[in-house]
Formats: sequence, structure tokens, C-alpha cells
Amino acid sequence: MLKKSLELLRLEAAETGANTLKRTLNGVSLIAIGIGVIIGAGLFSLTGIAAANNAGPAVTLSFIVAAVGCAFSALCYAEFAAMVPVSGSAYTYSYATMGELFAWIIGWDLVLEYSVGAATVAISWSQYLIKFLSKYGLHIPAQLVMSPFEKATLADGSTVSGYVNVPAMLIVLAITAVVTRGTKGSAWFNALVVALKVSVVLVFIALGWQYIDPANYQPYIPANTGTFGEFGLSGILRGAGVIFFVFIGFDIVATMAQETKNPQRNMPIGILGSLAVCTVLFVLFGHVLTGLANYTEFKNSAAPVAIAIEKTPYAWLSSAVILAILIGYTSVILVDLLGQSRVFFAMSKDGLLPPVFSRLHPKFNTPFQSSLLLGLFIALFAGFVPISVVGEMTSIGTLLAFVMVCLGVLIMRKTNPDAPRPFRTPWVPLVPILGMLVCLVMMASLPWETWLRLIVWLALGMIIYFGYGKKHSKLRQAQAGNLTP
Repeated sequence: MLKKSLELLRLEAAETGANTLKRTLNGVSLIAIGIGVIIGAGLFSLTGIAAANNAGPAVTLSFIVAAVGCAFSALCYAEFAAMVPVSGSAYTYSYATMGELFAWIIGWDLVLEYSVGAATVAISWSQYLIKFLSKYGLHIPAQLVMSPFEKATLADGSTVSGYVNVPAMLIVLAITAVVTRGTKGSAWFNALVVALKVSVVLVFIALGWQYIDPANYQPYIPANTGTFGEFGLSGILRGAGVIFFVFIGFDIVATMAQETKNPQRNMPIGILGSLAVCTVLFVLFGHVLTGLANYTEFKNSAAPVAIAIEKTPYAWLSSAVILAILIGYTSVILVDLLGQSRVFFAMSKDGLLPPVFSRLHPKFNTPFQSSLLLGLFIALFAGFVPISVVGEMTSIGTLLAFVMVCLGVLIMRKTNPDAPRPFRTPWVPLVPILGMLVCLVMMASLPWETWLRLIVWLALGMIIYFGYGKKHSKLRQAQAGNLTP
């Protein structure tokens, strides 16, 4: 199995020059980036969907299950990020531990995590925009805010089908323009937005707590309908699987390794710090959300916060909160786009993808062409695919990446026991094994249609790998020619 050595990865991390990324991020910047993407679609939209379809008020338990799985995985990510501070995240770690083929599978899988995740947020952003504009008598035709696979009932009782979600496409393209200018400006913009989003969450929890109706928690765990994943214990597990992708912020931090000052110290701080802050906020937020409104009211809504606020005397705050959410969502899309372009940057540098994905802008030192191509792809996805589909695809992609990183720590401890580890995952092998088990259970709880989409997506990736990546692999060419890659 063709693998990258730790020595080679460290040489890549130490590279400087025209074709390298700028190191501009510190520990605080990384925590802000993590929070920026964690507090997003899952909290403000999929929390309501998971409560209505899967867990009921016990969606708070779904968050705890997901957070436990994340904690195990985050500890493993932190060890790798400190050992090999190179762009690529799980892709790079898999290359060093399991070989090129597995690295390709994970790199291709990460498209589901980052690109499809950005599309999920963009769709939710569109729905919140509709609610905000409607308060001022402005209305966008329903056909232009839905995918072709969705229908809506108008005020006159008629039913219409969607054409394309125009606002979702436009926000992705706008953020793409920001990302192409580099991480320093993006991080500054993200820090401001994160402060706003955290403030909104804290205000919602503080004000909403006073108006919780205990009757909305009865029953706290609704009885299973007879179908796996629809309430009961299986509903809590499926709810955890559905909302799991909201925690991807901490592993997106890992993709920023080559743009971080003192990554051996700051990467673990960013990964673990962002996860800890957001887990507490998520549980409190879910508790208040399902206490203000009955979970059944969130059915088929990607804007549950607006519904919950209307149950309080602070309904006048709805416009301000929705505006803050709209601004906050932009940082989620921004960080997803950053993460995806950095993974493709690493894959292209290795020859597994065309050079266009690693070509840097002469002024900004960013993979601008990659960002533009990915932005267009994500915009099309956001415009033409329903949120329920893209949300579950993102979750299963994220879970698979986490399983591979946990497995990678076990393999690396066996194959390179004496390698320097600025941060060490505690209680190995227990933590990695538990991380894999929790993630696999959540993967198993997802609908079979989601598994089918994953299999089809990975099959497409294998066609590309054997048709292009394997032939152009720089490591493979170097080994065949006995050259230094």
C-alpha cells in the first residue's frame, strides 16, 4: 500500500515560497473559525427538522450523543493536526496511515462534508431570507426559492412546484468571491460574524427560557411509530446522525494547518476549544427551542427559530434575530468553502486532481481557481437539491471521515510509536475505538437512501481515481522513477 511518510509530510509543512499558503492564523482565530461553522444550519434549521421527524424534545439527547462521538474524534484529529500540520485534514492523515487509495476515498468523501454542507446552509439561509423579507411586504415567487423536487401550498390554496432556489445560489457565489481573497481577510470577517451569532444564541436562550411551556416536553421521548428512526430510542440515534454534520467545524480547523502560526500548539486549541463551546450552547438551545413550541410545529420548516420566537412576547425581535442569523450563516458557508478548497489543494499537490485545484493567486496566495469552480458546483447543488437530502449526505460523509481518522490514530501508534506528538490522544486505544463505534452507530441509523447516495458518490470517485488520480500520482511516479516527490 503506497503511503506518505511522516518525514515527507513534515517537509511539506515547512515549505515556503511563492506556491505556498500564508501562515496568518492563531489559536483564537482557529476557535472562531470552528465556532463560525459549528453554529449554523444545524442549530438554526436542522434542530427543528430532527425534533419534528426523529427525536421530539429529546433532540437535546441527540446533540449529546453526537457531541460524545465528536469528542472522541476531536481528540484524534488534534493528535494528527499537531503531528502533521499540512492542509488536507482527514485526507492527509489517511495518506500517511492507510495509503493512497484510502486517502482518495476520504478526500472524495470530504466533498460531501464541506461542499454539500455549504449547500445545506445556503438553502436554510434562503428560507430565513424569505421570512425576513415577508415581514416588510416583500415576496419572492415560491418557484424561485425551492428546488424542482419540492412543492409549496400558496395562500390561495393552490400548489406550485419549485424551479430553482435562486437566493441560495446567489449567497454561495457571493461568499466565493470573499474566499478567493485569502484567510486573513476571511478570518477577520468571520470573527465579527461569530461574535454576532453567539450573541444571538445567548439572547435566544436567556429570553426564551422564561416562556418555556413544560407541556411541550410531554412526552420527552415520543413513542416510536413502528418505523426505525421515527421517535423512541432509534429516533434519538437517527436525530444524532441527521444533525451530526453541524459539528464539522472542529475538523475544518484541521484543514487550516498550513495557514496557522505555531500549528503544533494552536491546532489542538482550535479543534477542542470550538467543540467544547458549541456543545454547551447546542444542548441549551435545543432545550429552549422545543420548550417554546411543540416539536410537531417544526415539521417541514428549515427556520424553526422564527416559529419559536413567535411564542414569546418578544415577537418584535424576530426580524433582528433572523437578520443576525442570515449574516451568521454567511460565515458557515465561508468556512465550508475554505475547508473544501484546502482539501482539493492538498489532493492536487499530490497529483490526484488536476493542477487547477492547487494553482495559487499571484497576489492573495489562495487556490482561487479551485474556489471558483467549487463555488459554482455548490451553488448548483444549493439551487436544485432539497435540504433534507443534502443534510443527510453531509452527515454520512462527516461520520465516515471521523471513523477513518480514529482508525488512523490506532494505526499510527502501531507503525510509528516513537514519532514526536506535541498533542497525544489520551487513553489509546479506548478513545479511538469508542469514536469509531459511536460514529458507526450513527451511520447505521441513517436512512438506506442516504447510504445508497454515499455508495454512488464513492463509486463515481473511484472512476475518477483510476481514470486520472492513480496515473498522475506524484508519489507513485516518484517511487517508479526513484525520484524525490
